[in-house]
Amino acid sequence: MRSSHCVSLTALVLSSLIGSSASAAITVYNDQGLYQVATTSLSQGLENFNAYSGNYSSPLVGVADGVTWTATSNSGFTINNGQMSTAMPGSMNIAFSGVDVYGVYGNFFGTDANGNLAPGLVIVQLANGSGLTLYVDNPNEFFGFVSNDAPILSISATAQSFPNPNPVLRASVDNLGFSFVIPAPGAVALLGLAGLVSRRRR
Repeated sequence: MRSSHCVSLTALVLSSLIGSSASAAITVYNDQGLYQVATTSLSQGLENFNAYSGNYSSPLVGVADGVTWTATSNSGFTINNGQMSTAMPGSMNIAFSGVDVYGVYGNFFGTDANGNLAPGLVIVQLANGSGLTLYVDNPNEFFGFVSNDAPILSISATAQSFPNPNPVLRASVDNLGFSFVIPAPGAVALLGLAGLVSRRRR
């Protein structure tokens, strides 16, 4: 996978504005090699969407290497050739469950009605507000986030043409990757025991 480093000045300004409200516990990457170095101690998973083809309603739920992901949008999804896009212009949100996700990445971009790349600004954000905005003119642009604090609960993407903000494009993703920790059996057992104790106290 190749990462483009051609970022417009406007995109950099927008990126810094989003980053100013982000948690210091989140590190943002637009280079996959650096992301991989930062997550070598974690288990890795990948959803390449190759098992899907056609139109899907929202929410769409899938499992990739132990990570359950739930994608939502106002219009549902179209998935073709390993690329998931919103069925109509608008944003998508993908939430994670089943394991504790501490890193997430993907190739995020905007597409037109035919599923073709439409260059523009792509805004990718986590549930805590951390995010990155880049001008994307190829489908291999890398967006990656690593948390050194709380697990990452979800990631969202929005795309719009640039410099004219209209139309809003279809948000699209390929190669959605996860870096995660599987809870130890002992920890799961302790959580269950704590639940029993709290019920008895009531």
